Amino acid sequence: MKAFITFTQQTIKYFFFLMILVAQFSCTKTQKSDNSTVQDGSSNLAIPALFERTGDLAKATEWQKTREKVDELKKKLAKDPNDIKIRLQIVNIYLSEARITGEHPYYYPAVLKILDGVLYLSPNNFEATTFKASVKMSQHQFAEARELAEAARKINPDNAYVYGVLVDANVELGFYKEAIAMSDKMQALKPSLESYSRASYLREIYGDLKGSISAMKLAVEAGMPGSEPFCWSKKTLAHLYESAGELNKAQQQYDDILVVRPSYAFAYAGQARILKVNKQYDKALEVLDKAAKIMPEFSFHEEMAEIYDLQGNHEKALNKYQEVVQMLNEDTKSGHAVDLELCKLYTKAGKIEMAMKHGLIEYKKRPRNIDVNHAMAVVAFKTNDFKKAKEYILIALSTGSKDPELLEDASKIDRTLANGKFGYQPIIVANK
Repeated sequence: MKAFITFTQQTIKYFFFLMILVAQFSCTKTQKSDNSTVQDGSSNLAIPALFERTGDLAKATEWQKTREKVDELKKKLAKDPNDIKIRLQIVNIYLSEARITGEHPYYYPAVLKILDGVLYLSPNNFEATTFKASVKMSQHQFAEARELAEAARKINPDNAYVYGVLVDANVELGFYKEAIAMSDKMQALKPSLESYSRASYLREIYGDLKGSISAMKLAVEAGMPGSEPFCWSKKTLAHLYESAGELNKAQQQYDDILVVRPSYAFAYAGQARILKVNKQYDKALEVLDKAAKIMPEFSFHEEMAEIYDLQGNHEKALNKYQEVVQMLNEDTKSGHAVDLELCKLYTKAGKIEMAMKHGLIEYKKRPRNIDVNHAMAVVAFKTNDFKKAKEYILIALSTGSKDPELLEDASKIDRTLANGKFGYQPIIVANK
């Protein structure tokens, strides 16, 4: 595993593929078309409106500045509809809003519409192609994202950003060696917060939790304090501490985030997980409710359902699980593929037939992904198909991941096989 194992400290800016500024695509030139193109394809060029923020998010000082900036850009675009640079600036703002507000069902289709307009004006535009690959990644359209990112790489093979998208796509499709190669290339081209975070994720996948934490610390140090990318990095670092059982360090990260960004919902969700571990269930539900009021994130509600189950309130848990199913089904209307999430959700709700249905849909798309195989192993185990459970779990363990839930489920399967009733040799849970 080459460069993603070692790092040098670098001064860098900003984070994550949906938040990168258009100006960072410094290796390509923005293209413009003549006015005849606009007249022939004007229906492709309309700019969707901003989604109005509500609640605490609407009180943030950045919101007024965002509205003013979009108004300014739209006025400029009215004077020159062919200005691709302005269109891409709006894309960048909308992608930032999607991450801050969680309104993905609105923003992703809106951004794709703008990008299709750019690609109408400039079919080989590197920035638009790469942004489109990023959005497809966020919608879990992984194969299409990889195809688009490869097309972008052919246009400009010397831009680090596109290699980040290729890391993500290859990971999700289960091509882990390819992901490492893309990470190495990204690191070589531009050591950055983006490359540190991806290296951290790869280290985690390969069971190097200590190394993953070290890499994510570099990402945090590279972030702009108070920005959403900075908070995302700290949140991810905190979650790594949770996996390592270092709850005090995780709590400190979440507390630090809320000092600089009080409306950061994922920090509240992290605090709630720690409260859940400490069996402070009522307090955890209170904090999760606060997070859910800030952002319509399905995982907050799923966490609530799990806590209701732990409290013994199974009927309330089932109702909450059904609510999450409805949220996920709403997401599908905007092009978001959610079969893996539905598989896991139905498994927790005890609806194994539905879990199997959605799990198989996802498995057919990416049979090499360790998370998909983990989910399928659990479903197979619950249907007493121990042979398939073993096949799935061996793939899930193949990278040496130390994910606590994965190792716990693998141990259950191992113990079942070890009793000798089913005629299979017991598996060895990866623990290196």
